[in-house]
Amino acid sequence: MNTTTLYTSYDPLARVYNEDWAVEVLKETIPALETLIFPNLIQDAQILDLGCGTGQLAQKLMEKGYKVTGIDASAGMLHYARENAPEAKLILNDARLIDFYPTFDAVISIGAFNHVMSLEELTNVFHKVYQSLLDHGIFLFYLFLEEEYLDNWNGKITGNVKEDYAWAAKNSYDLETKIASINLTIFSLIDNTWQRLDSTISEKCYTQEELILSLKTVGFSDIRVYDAHLDLNISRMPGCKYFVCHKQKMNGKNHT
Repeated sequence: MNTTTLYTSYDPLARVYNEDWAVEVLKETIPALETLIFPNLIQDAQILDLGCGTGQLAQKLMEKGYKVTGIDASAGMLHYARENAPEAKLILNDARLIDFYPTFDAVISIGAFNHVMSLEELTNVFHKVYQSLLDHGIFLFYLFLEEEYLDNWNGKITGNVKEDYAWAAKNSYDLETKIASINLTIFSLIDNTWQRLDSTISEKCYTQEELILSLKTVGFSDIRVYDAHLDLNISRMPGCKYFVCHKQKMNGKNHT
């Protein structure tokens, strides 16, 4: 999957995410961050929001006094992010291609890593995150494990209808390939004519063991996993996990 394909394939999702999904995501994310990461950050911490989407989380982080850099591979998502978080530093880039010197006190990624379609590529992303963190920096990310896909990605259809816009999404999951799909159909009223757009978004399911090993491989330590429902009481959906880990300085040198 080249970066051009990645950028364009997510653009049709941008308005749907901005208007229909982001509020629910934010409602669950902020309580998790308040428990898992905010107590360990200085007041003006530098935070990288990796896969920042339409920018609602970046704005909330800035309202708390943090300095936020947001990265997303979709120009459509960043169009809304610039409206929602006008003071954030927003960059159009692929998470697999980021290249920062140690800069950030924390890196946060909410829901983005299921969209990285191989463990090798995801491990490379983790390595780049590790490099971007300051010593003792915190890395928090949220993603779905298989329990979520088995329970909720079984042909379920969701959607919404507005005056100039309508969408429907059908979710599915292939148990053999561990690949989930969102088949999205959007109707937009443009110049008094309804126009249809179809798009498919793919996600990859990883095991908790794969993710922990991958994090350890690139040097992260103190890896902890929290179930959004059982541990944090912020979601009724099974298989939604928060991973929290740290970049530690050992013997005067960091793992590279």
